[in-house]
Amino acid sequence: MVAKDYPFYLSVKRANCALEVQTVTSPAKETEVLHMLVGGFRQLTTTASLSLKTQNSHLKKTHFSVQIMKVFNYHFRSDSRPDLFSPRPWSRNMPPANTKRRDSKLWSETFDVCVNHMLTSKEIKRQEAIFELSQGEEDLIEDLKLAKKAYHDPMLKLSIMTEQELNQIFGTLETLIPLHEDLLRRLQEVRKPDGSTEHVGHILVGWLPCLNSYDSYCSNQVAAKALLDHKKQDHRVQDFLQRCLESPFSRKLDLWNFLDIPRSRLVKYPLLLREILRHTPNDHPDQQHLEEAINIIQGIVAEINVKTGESECQYYKERLMYLEEGQRDSLIDNSRVLCCHGELKNNRGVKLHVFLFEEVLVITRAITHNEQLCYQLYRQPIPVRELVLEDLQDGEVRLGGSIRGAFSNNERIKNFFRVSFKNGSQSQSHSLQANDSFNKQQWLNCIRQAKEKVTCAGKARVLNSEAHFLLSPNGNRVHQGETTLEQMDQSDCESDCSMDTSEISIDCERMEQTNSCENEKQVETNV
Repeated sequence: MVAKDYPFYLSVKRANCALEVQTVTSPAKETEVLHMLVGGFRQLTTTASLSLKTQNSHLKKTHFSVQIMKVFNYHFRSDSRPDLFSPRPWSRNMPPANTKRRDSKLWSETFDVCVNHMLTSKEIKRQEAIFELSQGEEDLIEDLKLAKKAYHDPMLKLSIMTEQELNQIFGTLETLIPLHEDLLRRLQEVRKPDGSTEHVGHILVGWLPCLNSYDSYCSNQVAAKALLDHKKQDHRVQDFLQRCLESPFSRKLDLWNFLDIPRSRLVKYPLLLREILRHTPNDHPDQQHLEEAINIIQGIVAEINVKTGESECQYYKERLMYLEEGQRDSLIDNSRVLCCHGELKNNRGVKLHVFLFEEVLVITRAITHNEQLCYQLYRQPIPVRELVLEDLQDGEVRLGGSIRGAFSNNERIKNFFRVSFKNGSQSQSHSLQANDSFNKQQWLNCIRQAKEKVTCAGKARVLNSEAHFLLSPNGNRVHQGETTLEQMDQSDCESDCSMDTSEISIDCERMEQTNSCENEKQVETNV
């Protein structure tokens, strides 16, 4: 430490010592201590900025780091826990703390092993699967509480984010904790003194419907992730999250990993229940209940996936910015599913954000508008039905449209594909580069699948429209709803008054041979 830093070091040290001797005797003093803590360090920051102007930025970050350490240590000491942050006085280059990883627990290792002599191998595997379900609930509850205690509450008390921003990022996470505590309690109640569990199926059938409340949490995740990524641009937020990541309690998981744990747990339930069912005898009372429970959770996951997809699609549609009204397309407005999206580059190196909706491809540029990330349309939307897709070989694209591409790094001319579109006077062609070969293949597969769906849907609409029409005796095409009573009487002897496309084509051939030229043109036009 240099000599000119010594007076400031003493002032901070005295403040730390004064705060450390504080003894909190009641929860009512929590707010008072935190206000004193934050206010004290703000005052120190102001003093330091006057005396050490050349190191103003560094000192502010240092003061903020000390605030973080003190609030965390105070907040977790209230639960008689050890300090989660070791003192980091002035060095920001210290190695990260050791990772605290959970040890995997087995049922046979947790309870008395003597019971294993009375159980078959299949029954032991069943008990292991049931214990894994219970242990997973316990770990989930711990992580959800940690996310609130170690991230949400300190960021709110340190004013790192506003309460509204934190509510958007964390969503309804706090309401999920009682749900899983309820299941854990039920599983523990039916566990015998020797650690074995006889029946769990009826518990799961009664509890699983409450997972419908995951609907709002999962639907909010797209907006939550976008806001969190945007807030990371704030150095105070970034510094806080980095120090959490370097602390033992995080297990090298960032905040989003904790926020995504509930969704990961939700999609894991079908696998856990199938594992229990696989080791359950056919004559066991749990057999029927487990099958019912699997059907329940599969239905819940499928429904939440649909609603989450619709929420994601709506979120990005609302953030599209149109340079002119002519860029608006009903195919975008009517879309309910976002097949895929991500960042791609064109052959000039311009970064583009491409959205593939159900029936339209939208190429945009990411911009910041009113401190929000938005997407400005780069070109006219391309209908998937008329889109032409080409898989380009490495080296086939010339960068920048000039000879400089011949002397470019080979990595710059890899993983390209081309999308083009032509309709009358309108035409577009874009050579797009993915990050790697895997990402490129994903885009190719998604676009091909979208084209197949659009083509199949178009054929289905044609068949349905043809099925609603009849050919009258004089060769005119008449809608079923417009048939007269006479026509209905004439068709009573027929087995089916509607015809498929093969029947229509046969009738057309007959009429072409017998009808006049005028009727021929009329039939051809109608068909």
